[in-house]
Amino acid sequence: MAEQLSERLRSLRALLDQYSYEYYVEDNPSVPDSEYDRLMQELIAIEKAHPEWITPDSPTQRVGGRPLKAFSKVTHEIPMLSLGDVFSKEELLDFDRRVRQTVGNDVTYVCELKIDGLAISLTYEKGQFVLGATRGDGTTGEDITNNLRTVRALPLTLPEPLNIEVRGECYMPKRSFEKLNEDRRKNGEPLFANPRNAAAGSLRQLDPKITARRRLSIFLYSAGTFDREKITTHYGLLEAIKSYGLPVNPESRRCATMQEVFDYIDAYTAKRDALPYGIDGIVVKVDSMAQQAQLGHTVKSPRWMIAYKFPAEEVVSTLEDIEVSVGRTGAVTPTAVLTPVQVAGTTVRRASLHNEDLIREKDLRIGDRVVIRKAGDIIPEVVNVLTEQRSGNEKPFSMPTHCPECGSELVRLDEEVALRCINPKCPALIREGLIHFVSRNAMNIDGLGEKVITQLFEKHLIHDVADLYSLTYNDLISMERMGDKSVTNLLHAIERSKQNSLERLLFGLGIRFIGAKAARILAMAFRTMDDLSRASVEELTAVDEIGDKMADSLVTYFSKPEFQSLIAELKAHGLNMNYLGPDPETIANADSPFNGKTVVLTGKLEQLTRSQAKKEIESRGGNVTGSVSASTDLVIAGEAAGSKLKKARDLNIEIWDEGRFLETLR
Repeated sequence: MAEQLSERLRSLRALLDQYSYEYYVEDNPSVPDSEYDRLMQELIAIEKAHPEWITPDSPTQRVGGRPLKAFSKVTHEIPMLSLGDVFSKEELLDFDRRVRQTVGNDVTYVCELKIDGLAISLTYEKGQFVLGATRGDGTTGEDITNNLRTVRALPLTLPEPLNIEVRGECYMPKRSFEKLNEDRRKNGEPLFANPRNAAAGSLRQLDPKITARRRLSIFLYSAGTFDREKITTHYGLLEAIKSYGLPVNPESRRCATMQEVFDYIDAYTAKRDALPYGIDGIVVKVDSMAQQAQLGHTVKSPRWMIAYKFPAEEVVSTLEDIEVSVGRTGAVTPTAVLTPVQVAGTTVRRASLHNEDLIREKDLRIGDRVVIRKAGDIIPEVVNVLTEQRSGNEKPFSMPTHCPECGSELVRLDEEVALRCINPKCPALIREGLIHFVSRNAMNIDGLGEKVITQLFEKHLIHDVADLYSLTYNDLISMERMGDKSVTNLLHAIERSKQNSLERLLFGLGIRFIGAKAARILAMAFRTMDDLSRASVEELTAVDEIGDKMADSLVTYFSKPEFQSLIAELKAHGLNMNYLGPDPETIANADSPFNGKTVVLTGKLEQLTRSQAKKEIESRGGNVTGSVSASTDLVIAGEAAGSKLKKARDLNIEIWDEGRFLETLR
């Protein structure tokens, strides 16, 4: 009897694993859910009667263990590099050209669907699943083993006792996403914006039981460690991974020519909405492992593969209203208020219209049906109006003549496009000026975000930037969502900001026409706030790159009694008023490849922020500009570098990746 029961247990486990594979990997279940549930209950009953027969790889062990207090860190033995992106077939041809320049013309590619999920790493020891981790920063991720054990597409035991680390994407199938949001809707909970966000949130649940209910799945597409002598192509690696019982996306294809690559892209661009999972592009990989090694990689991404991203999604919505807001310089900016609509995975309700001229150019009217997209898949914008759908009830929009915050008459200065409020006591100007003062590129006061500043301003605890340095523990502890630790950290951050170099304070004051670069140039030239405040227009314009508008603005600012009083208050609070950066002569004589060069940064850098990279270049004598032209000496291209990189290639300008840039800084 016991032997028969044991045999039934093995049979049930094999059947349940098979049905899970059919359901979650092949999307082709052979039995209804009720049959799967019946067999699962039978297995649970047998294991309950014989707990000594329970093993870690049993289907019953996927329900999730005890909740965790936190995720531990995992160091990837082989870094999980990110992908470079291209957005057109022309850029793909550039990628192909670079590949062929290195390895010759005998190249075969493998095309794969770019699954819209979360990158993961799975480690098996002697065929047993022992560790699952997120990508993290590529070097260090988080241990999410318990959560990944709940993913039924992931085998807990391989058919062979292999030691292997495989990599792929954990995602939420569309039907799982729809069910999750339906359940949340019934429970009055906020809905997830898209399956990717839902998958990421599910994998980072501290309670694996919650993850188990989310019905995630996985596709694997590479390996960190494998037998490189037996496997010589990427396609062969995919076949090997599949032979281990691991889920591999079945849509991968070998392509002998770029035309075949384009055909693949066209086919799945048309099919993407019909797929049972989300994709956001196509990944193109050099097939030969030997050629991959020859091509190598940068600090952040392999040179032998690239991601083609689908064109920005365009959808139609209704322009319900146009609202205006006042920024820190007094500029009045119109914003489109839209009927909520899903664009590129998120709900869009608002889009900037920039200025009145743009509204006129597009002939926007309240009530119009408009086409919306996200510029760079990030910033919502109105593309055009569907004038043929007008009913005649649409209303033209006119910019206000008076400030919506203080009622002062708006003006247009120096033939600018923007209308401005020039009332220095306007609440909007003061509030936005405070937000600017504490921002990262200015005084960099961590913990003083827009919401906190707004609360402080509305409670009349701050009226100008000097008041920030009078805030007390009792002032802050009364704020919403501010506990003891948050208040203590914020007070320390405010105190640290007093030691910032002069250029940060100068930029933070929000003087018209004085950006971060001009503030650094001025601080370097005059060294102290006192000397700068006494400088004449002639002395200011004698400084390279400081023009008449900047000089006039500075002289006007420092001549006003209210601003002189503000500087005196800041001094009394102990703020540093001196330049603490490198000496100009040191920079001018720097033995640096950037010295005297005009440099453009484009794309996303992995190791440095854009402002940090700019600071490093400028401290070595370089001049960082925002656009590529014939006068540009060098372009440093990070991830998702687009039109600027293409223009640099067209102009034959020297191009560095982030790896070379970082090596130069050492």
